[in-house]
This record gives sequence, structure tokens and C-alpha cells, in this order.
Amino acid sequence: MDANLLQVELKKQLEFNIEQEKLKVDVEIISEEILKYIEKRKEITKYILEYRKKVIEDYRDDEDMVIEYFDHEIYVKEEAFRTIDRRLKELTELKSSPYFGRIDFSEEDIGINKMYIGRFGVTPEDVYEPLIVDWRAPIASLFYTGALGEAFYDAPKEKILVNILAKRQYIIKKEKLMGMFDSALDIKDEILQMVLSSNASEKLKDIIMTIQKEQDDLIRQPRTKTIVVDGVAGSGKTTIALHRVAYLLYNYRKILQDKVLILGPNNVFMEYISTVLPSLGESGVKQTTFRDFAFDLLEIDEVMSLKEYMEKVLSGEEEFTEDIRYKNSTQYKDFLDKAVEKLDADYFKIEDLMFMNGLILSREDIMEMFYNYYKTMPLFRRSKKIKRIIYSKIRDVRDEKVRFIQKEYEKTVAALSEEEKSFKVNDLEFNRKLNIREVIKEVIKLKRNLTWLENGNCVDLYNKINGYKTLTENDLGGILYFKIKLEGIKMSEEIKHVVIDEAQDYNLLQFLVIKELTRCSSFTIVGDSNQRIIPYEGILPMHDLKNILPQCNVQEFKLNTSYRSTVEIMEYANKYLSTEPIVPIVRNGETVTEQLIDNVDEVKSYMVQKIADFKTKTYENIAIICKDIKETEKIYKLINDSANVKILNKETAVYHSGVVVIPSYFAKGLEFDAVIMVLDQPSATTDSKHTHYKQEDKLRYVMATRALHELHVVKKRLI
Repeated sequence: MDANLLQVELKKQLEFNIEQEKLKVDVEIISEEILKYIEKRKEITKYILEYRKKVIEDYRDDEDMVIEYFDHEIYVKEEAFRTIDRRLKELTELKSSPYFGRIDFSEEDIGINKMYIGRFGVTPEDVYEPLIVDWRAPIASLFYTGALGEAFYDAPKEKILVNILAKRQYIIKKEKLMGMFDSALDIKDEILQMVLSSNASEKLKDIIMTIQKEQDDLIRQPRTKTIVVDGVAGSGKTTIALHRVAYLLYNYRKILQDKVLILGPNNVFMEYISTVLPSLGESGVKQTTFRDFAFDLLEIDEVMSLKEYMEKVLSGEEEFTEDIRYKNSTQYKDFLDKAVEKLDADYFKIEDLMFMNGLILSREDIMEMFYNYYKTMPLFRRSKKIKRIIYSKIRDVRDEKVRFIQKEYEKTVAALSEEEKSFKVNDLEFNRKLNIREVIKEVIKLKRNLTWLENGNCVDLYNKINGYKTLTENDLGGILYFKIKLEGIKMSEEIKHVVIDEAQDYNLLQFLVIKELTRCSSFTIVGDSNQRIIPYEGILPMHDLKNILPQCNVQEFKLNTSYRSTVEIMEYANKYLSTEPIVPIVRNGETVTEQLIDNVDEVKSYMVQKIADFKTKTYENIAIICKDIKETEKIYKLINDSANVKILNKETAVYHSGVVVIPSYFAKGLEFDAVIMVLDQPSATTDSKHTHYKQEDKLRYVMATRALHELHVVKKRLI
């Protein structure tokens, strides 16, 4: 062996040994920290239990006092318990893999720093320098900067200039150093390859090791900014969104704790990402779909299921498609605005308010309140306000009448002689009560007759203008918009930041109502315009947010690099794009195969064989992706008796691993180690690029880009 090469190898081995020793020491320090926190938790638990026991003893005879009792001191202790408990979970998770990177840099007047970066930070008590720096800390951004040399990080008051001297990345599993790499130019190389080559279930959690500079820049964008990320399949959009939430919570916990809302495309996807934030130490983030978000605010019995909706979209039903296009357009918003204006002008048939032949409020007075004094309020809130005023006026007149009856009674009684009083007072008292009862009866009658001031049901009113069609996903934004305009509703919970994933499928009204209901000015919006299968015309709303949400500080970003799939898979997917092609990260894999099969039995034997091959390669997540539910169920029935497969045919289904047969729209946002893509093979005339349906191309792009390592395409002849 060459002497120089030998020297390099010896130096590498020496450094590896040094790092191994450091890891042992750090694991011991973390273990000590864990023990300290266990002790702290024990003490606080003991204190809280004894305190509560004492309170229950003190108020044993008064249950209400026990329920109402609030003590600030115990509240502080309980908050401390929560903090300690979270810290304990972080340290326990950190112990098996304390850090994944190191950065050496020099700073003026300070000298050279060596900083280790991990999932969470560790600074032992009575120590000033952190042992491990949290990846979300401002200084940790240096680790994700592209090249060595001059760089800066944002400290609380100013930018700090530094000179990056070296970067190192580590693979640490179960407290053991498995490998380390010095990265001179970029955080890709061996580690990125290693993580990207791993199975889908591990990849989401290992991502902080491989966050790229362009992704890190987006994660660390200012809290007050609304970022819109249009990224190709596999560019890490969901990863960016979730890690941005973790980053924001780390740096602005007091402002954002329990006030972040994530809206995903469907429940299958929400279940898929549900473990990511907890793995980053974050809980209390609300995660839901737009559909469920709307249901929580509306009184709706039934809306077309996502499955039925997507099936109609894919089948290209003409009337249904036209309705979708219309409801996704600005013209539909204008239509709803006009409908609200018409209701404003015509809904309440205002009348004079008469009481016992006297005028309380004239029609003109009430109209003045409706269309002048309270004009800025939503119509149904306005009517409630005016109803309260009318009730108050009725009460005043009632009280005046009752006072008059009382005075007349007292005056008449006072004018009676003592002798007359003895036989007339009872009659007078009876008449007084009778007259008061008559007034009360008239009040009740008047209030009953105020039906013209009753508010309508927003869903009923919407159904009326919608021609009583079956409500779909597209109507939810419209109904909420209607409800906001008529009732002025907003969410009861406070929301400070909203994340929208698969935002390419959102229409103008959805963006507007989310903004209005949450009162948020800070959003993280991610999507892929190439994956928009739902019909629309004009500019995609996701790209028009500067106009739709002018109050928000909107900035758009484009991501063209895919980190998910192999070069072979991305080159195959690129042929379905009419826009600029995806740039795949250099990770080669198996060739994408296309198999044209005429015979059902051949389809079955091909798939069963492929599944067996995938399993020998220890792939954990395998999907057979079909265009629609009909094809999905057909393939499932075909291979179910010969291979252990599951079918994912409803939105409430949960998928973690194994072989699954799934329709294209439920696969959105998911990724699998290996994919078999099932296509119908059209006739030669319709398969040409000129006449190919644009929607069909986008669908195939979505299906193909779900695969991480292997993609095989089965083309069946149309029968």
C-alpha cells in the first residue's frame, strides 16, 4: 500500500477512535442527565400528590370547593412537571443517537469552535458550553450551509460572520458509531445516499440528517412570513412543512404552543405523518383535513365521500367536471357575493313594531339600524344585535305600561274612603293583575310575531342557491364562506400558524375561509402544481396568494430537485410532465420496466412473482397503485389468495407497512419502497402525446413518483 494512503487510513482510524471515545462520554453524560430528570420528576410528582391530598382533606365536606379550587403555586408545579417530562422523553430518545453532525468554525475574537448537532440540545447543569446543539437553534443553520468558507447565522440581534472549516456527519445507532464522513462541499454524498436508500418507514424520521441547504432555508424563514413552496414529487415539501413547525415551536414556543394547525389532503396521509412531529419532540399540534376542519364548524349531515368525488373526477363525468371548474373559479366567489348581497337586501321583510296599538319602532327606524348604523356587521349577526335592541325597546314599553297600571291603581285606591276600601280594593287589585297579565300576554304575542327577524340556516340557504345538488368537497369552502359572510363566525381556538399540504388542490374560497376563520397572517403552504388532478381554469390559486391574501407577507419558492426516487424512476416520471423536468439526486437503482400483458392469469403470476422478489430485498412498504377503485378492487381479488395483501379502499383506512393495493388518489403524499403501477393500455391513436389527456398524464406522474427504489409498470390491454 502507498505510504501516503496508509497515512490517510491511519489518520482516519485515529479520528474514528477519538470520536468513539467522545460518544461514550456523551452517552454517559446524557444518562446522568436522564437520572437527574427522573429524580426531579419524582420530587414534583410527590409534591403535587401530597398537595392535592391536602386540598381534598381541607374541603372534604364541600365538593364544589374541590372542583373550583385553583392554586397558582400548584399550576406552576404542574407546568414544570410537563416541561421535565418532555425533556426526559427527548433525552431518552437522544441517548441511542446523540448527534448526527459536527461543524468546526472560527469566529472573530473567539477562536475555533467544534459544535455537535443533534435532534435535541443538551447543556448539562453548571456548564456554559452546550454538549449538543439542537438542529433548530439559529447557529445550527451553519451545518446545513452548502460549502465551507465564509458564512453567517442569525443571532437574536445581528448576523454573526464565521468561517466554516470542516463538517462531519455520523451514523450512530444504539449508542454505537457505525460510520462518519467528512463533507468538504455538500451535505449529500454517502450519508444522503444511505438515508435515501433506506426503507420508507425509516426515512421520514432520519431526515434531519440530510436536510439540504435549499430545504433548510425554507424551514428557517421568518415566523411572520407566509411561504408558498411549489416542489416536485420527492423534493421534501411535507418534510419542510413539518420541520418548519418544529423549528418555529422551538424558537417561538410561548407564542405558538398549542396554536399550530396542519391541514393535510386525507386521513390516510394524516395517519402516515402522525409520528413525525412527536419524533421531533413536538406534541399539541392540531392535525386534520380540510373536510374535518369544515365539519367541525358546519351542521352538515352528508357530503360526497372523497372516494366518490375522486372517482367522478377520474371518470371525467362532463356535468360534474363543469360544476367543479365553476366552483373552483373566481366567478363562483362573485356569485356567492351577489347571493349574500341579495339576502342582505331581501331576506328580512321589515315591518313597523306595534304594541297595543302604539308604535314602538317604525319600519324606517329598523331599516336605519339594518342599513346604516350596523351595516358593517354580517347580516345574521346584525339581525341578532337589532333583535336585542327591539327586545330592549319592548321591555321599556312593557315596564312603562306596568308602571302606568300600578300608578292608576295606587291613585284610585288613594282616592277611596276607608269604607270604600274595604269592599273595592280586592276588585281593583284583581283588575290591576288582569291588566298587567294582558300586557305580558301582548309582549309574548309580539315576540312570537317577530318571525320576520329570525335568522336562516346557512347550509339550507346555500343548498337553495346550489340547486339542492349533492354537496361535495368543493362546496365546503363555499358554505363556510357563506357562513362567514352571514354570521361572522371564527374558530373558538386560537391559531397562530397554519400549514397546508397538497395545496395545489385548494381553491380560492378554501384559502379565504382558512384565513378568515383562523385570523392567521402566517402560513406554510406546500404543494406540487404537477399533481393537480382536480379540474380548474386560469391561474392556480396556490400561485395567486399575493392577491388572495394581500394582508400576508407572501413569498413563493420553487423546488425542482427530487430526493425521493432513483434517477431511473424520475426519468420515467419526467415523460409525463409538460413543464420543466425534475432534477433527480444522483442515486441509481433498478431499471423501470413496462410489461404489456393481455391475459388476466399472466397479470396475477407477474404480480405475485414481483411481490416475492420485493420481499427478498427486505422492502417493507410495497404498493400496487391503480387508477381508480374499480381497478383496485379487481386487482385485490385477483391476487389476494396468492399473496398477503391489504386493500386501501376507504379514507379511514390506516397503512403502516406491508403490501397494499391502493387507488391513485389515496396514494397522494405517500411513498413506498417499491411500486407496481397498473395502467390500461389505450389504443395507438389516443396514446400519442398530442391527444393524451393532460389529467391522465398528471395522474401517472403521481403514481410513478410514489416509488423510492423500484418501479414496475403493468399495461393491460383495454377489453
